[in-house]
Amino acid sequence: MNARTKLLAHQATLVLAKPEPHVPSPCMSVCVMDPQSAMCSGCWRSLEEIGAWSRMSDEAKRQVWQRIQQRIAL
Repeated sequence: MNARTKLLAHQATLVLAKPEPHVPSPCMSVCVMDPQSAMCSGCWRSLEEIGAWSRMSDEAKRQVWQRIQQRIAL
């Protein structure tokens, strides 16, 4: 696991541990889609998740963070 992924995993743990009213974006400013997984190499989100982020509720954003955490663990 590279340093960027470790940082993202740590951030996921922090975000999911606190029910804060503002859920931060997992964007790492890398924005490179992996052709095999169809996930961003920086934030581990799909294009659909990235595109919908600004319209998501905080609960939906936390669900994305949970999926990110699961994807990293694989």
